[in-house]
Amino acid sequence: MSSHVGEHMFGTVKVGARGQIVIPKEARDVFDIETGDALLVIGDEERGIAIVKNELFKQFTQGVFSAPERPERDR
Repeated sequence: MSSHVGEHMFGTVKVGARGQIVIPKEARDVFDIETGDALLVIGDEERGIAIVKNELFKQFTQGVFSAPERPERDR
């Protein structure tokens, strides 16, 4: 079920007794999540939580730290 290209609604999941959830197969396929992958769980108390592949987050932060410095504007 999709609303826009690249946006997905995969359904609901239940939290088990040990705090675990099962990521729906369609979501695992779309985001190439495989057994043993490390996932980062991040959250905002107003907007909720997100699950991101750790490798993608690493690539993002490496890009941030390797970006050329921007000159400060004259004040």
